[in-house]
Order: sequence, then structure tokens, then C-alpha cells
Amino acid sequence: MTNPYRLLVINPGSTSTKIAIFDNEKLILEETIRYSSEELEPYENIYDQYEFRKELILKTLIEKEINITKLSAVVGRGGLLRPIAGGTYNVSNNMIEDLKKGVSGEHASNLGGIIAGEIASGLNIPSFIVDPVVVDEMKDVARVSGLPELTRKSIFHALNQKAVARRASSEMNKSYEELNFIVAHLGGGVSVGAHEKGKVVDVNNALDGDGPFSPERAGSLPSGDLAKMCYSGEYTLDEVKKRIKGQGGLVAYLDTNDAREVDEMIDNGDEKAELIYKAMAYQVAKEIGACAAVLKGKVDGIILTGGIAYDKLFISWIEESIEFIGKVFIYPGEDEMIALAQGGLRVLRGEEEAKEYKVL
Repeated sequence: MTNPYRLLVINPGSTSTKIAIFDNEKLILEETIRYSSEELEPYENIYDQYEFRKELILKTLIEKEINITKLSAVVGRGGLLRPIAGGTYNVSNNMIEDLKKGVSGEHASNLGGIIAGEIASGLNIPSFIVDPVVVDEMKDVARVSGLPELTRKSIFHALNQKAVARRASSEMNKSYEELNFIVAHLGGGVSVGAHEKGKVVDVNNALDGDGPFSPERAGSLPSGDLAKMCYSGEYTLDEVKKRIKGQGGLVAYLDTNDAREVDEMIDNGDEKAELIYKAMAYQVAKEIGACAAVLKGKVDGIILTGGIAYDKLFISWIEESIEFIGKVFIYPGEDEMIALAQGGLRVLRGEEEAKEYKVL
């Protein structure tokens, strides 16, 4: 039996960095390195934190007695790059430059590829990113919005959506590229994607655009009324943006973004809470139905995932509306670390060829 591949996985967030060591799919170590606001305050932008975060990662690995010379590869969370097809990508100089610049926006995840590349280059081993949020495989017809100035964008939970689609495919003893799925990621944001033979050909912009509302995002809104709101003089541009992302959805109606609290409110007889929560499930189910039309009814499975997929009441409301479309798979949570490791493993095992990030 050959020795397992050992991977270091790096997933930076705004106030922490998660790291993990895997021997193949077996988790050997998982740590979350947290930073205080005082520690991050000296850094003017995200990229300035790179050296600080990298050194703490290496220090933690030494403390945990991990010999990094035994690593086979380093996998980082993909950041806000230019739109790219899904898959596992080699970390390249072009990619690092775009992550440094924040070509599509500044986010801590931009540091994942940068730090992975730096650590791996010193060890002369490969470094990868896997399915970042900017994965864009939409059909041209899906990009048209109704106004030429406004194009529909693909920004969604690509890493988890594709990971659970592969998991369902494996359970069906087929490859992801053979099947059609509708995947609904139910978290702080909600994304519902139509997966056609391994590509997400249509998906709502889960960041600040269309689709179902979520615990803290407003989703699709009545356009005319939104325009009136913007020009009412009561809100600044930043305030409108916050209403759409951060202060919309459940927060706007119920003053909480915690689905568990909403469940408690419903248990205590709060009819408004039940109506709003049902409306969120209704909108998710309606979006799933729209994706079924995109796939022309050829649906091998519907997958419900993300943190809210733990909520049996919410899931039951969705299921009663969509189970006629196809078999429903429920994979609660979002295990980004194993999903990143599996992306690297597919390349190391020769199951998939690493893609090259190109700047056109």
C-alpha cells in the first residue's frame, strides 16, 4: 500500500484562520487561529496581514509537532479572483498578483492562495485553490437580466455546492459529470444552483443580488419600490447596501439571524415568525422549481445543505413543495476543509487535471 498524501489546508476568515492536516481524507489536525481586533488594527488592507498570518500558521504547526517537510501539497481557500470555471487550480504568479490586488474585491479568503503558494514554494511541492466563490459556468442566456447595464452574476457557495454534488454522485455510483442536480445552500446567504453534467449553468447571486432572502440578505426585491427607496432621501448608498446585505431577510423582520431563535419563537406561538420563516422556505422551494425548468425537468437529485439544513421544520416545508421534482438529499453543514482537501487529492491522484488561472 502506498503512503497517503499529506495535505495542509488553509482557510482564512476575517478574524481567524482555520488550518487542517489531512492524510488522504483522514483528518489528523484541525486548528482555528483567532486574531484580536488589536492584532489586526495595524494592517491597512487584507494583503498586509499576509506575513503575520503565515508566521502564526507555521508556529502553530511546530507547536503541534507537524513536520511540514512531509507535506505532499498545500491547499488554500480561493479568494475573489476573476470569474473562472470550477475545479482545482495551481497557485500561479498571475493568481497571486490578482489576489494581492483584490481584483474582484478584498476579502480574507484572498490570503488562502497567497499563503499556500508561499509555504509550498519553500518546500518544492504543489499548491492549489479549489472552487472559489467566483466560479462562473453560467450559460449566456442566464446572464441576461432585462437591463443591458445590469448583468446577472455568478457568486455563490461554489466550494460546498460542488462538494455535496460530488458526494451525492458517489452515493449513486456515478460521476458528478454524468448527473444533473439542484443544490440549495442554506446559510447566512442562500444560493440555489442548477448543476448540469458538472457545471453550474445557472445560480442566483447569493452575495448581494437575486434569489431567496436569507437570515441576513434581502434577496430579490420589487424593483420599482427599491428604486423609490433609494431616491427617498431617507437612506445613503451605504445604508441601502446594508439593508440588502447584512440587515435584510430574517434580521429585518425578526431582529435575529439565528434560525434556532426563530424556531423558539415559533414554538412559543409567534405567528409572525412562522409566516416569515415559511416565506423563506417558500422562496427557496420556488427557486428550486426555477432550476428544474433550467434543467428541463431532467433532475437526478435535489441537495439541501448548509447550516439551516439541520433545521427539520424548515427542511420539511421545502420538501413538501419540491419532492415531486426528484430525490432529495440532505447534507447539513458546510465542511469546507475536507472539500478543499478533496480538491487537492483529485489532482494528486490523477483523477482531475489542475487548471491554470489565466488573465485575459
